[in-house]
Amino acid sequence: MSVLPLVFTSGWASGINAYAVVLLLGIFGATGVSDAVPESLQRPEVLITAGVLFLCEAVADKVPYVDSVWDSVHTVIRPAAGAWVGAVLAGHSGSLSDVTAGLVGGSTALASHTVKAGTRMAINTSPEPFSNVVMSLAEDLGVGGIVTFAMFHPGAAAVIAGTLLLSGLIVLVFLISRIRRFLRRRAQRREERRLAAQPGRPPDPSSW
Repeated sequence: MSVLPLVFTSGWASGINAYAVVLLLGIFGATGVSDAVPESLQRPEVLITAGVLFLCEAVADKVPYVDSVWDSVHTVIRPAAGAWVGAVLAGHSGSLSDVTAGLVGGSTALASHTVKAGTRMAINTSPEPFSNVVMSLAEDLGVGGIVTFAMFHPGAAAVIAGTLLLSGLIVLVFLISRIRRFLRRRAQRREERRLAAQPGRPPDPSSW
């Protein structure tokens, strides 16, 4: 059976939370739930590292603005993780070339990461912090649920992941204008603070 559906699903999930994907796949392989997981993902040091980083992401991902900084740092990490997971899954299966699997996993992870990062930027335009927590929990549960489902029904899981990815890209298009307004306001505030810090600048009459 082709490993492509699992590669696609893990790539989509890696773009949202790469550490959760590595951790879940490793646990499923180590506990014998699935024989599709290579030993390189089951190694104790890999599981421990993924677990620690998952906990770090679980905290950072729920704090407004910190989540966007975290996403920026992971712009390279998540697609690279998706490509690596795809390649090792393909190498273990032998039904798909490593290069093809790496391209599928990496490109899918980049697309879902773009959706996540863009959506978080739009959410951060809201003054309340609760939406970040809700979105983060939904993402974590979604990744966990779909990766688990993919262990038993990879084809159906890939369809769900593809539908979510397409829906997310469509929503992101509608959020772009909101993100642009947010970035313009933030740039304006930075410029106002810079001007206010200049020595000898006359006071703003509006503050009288």
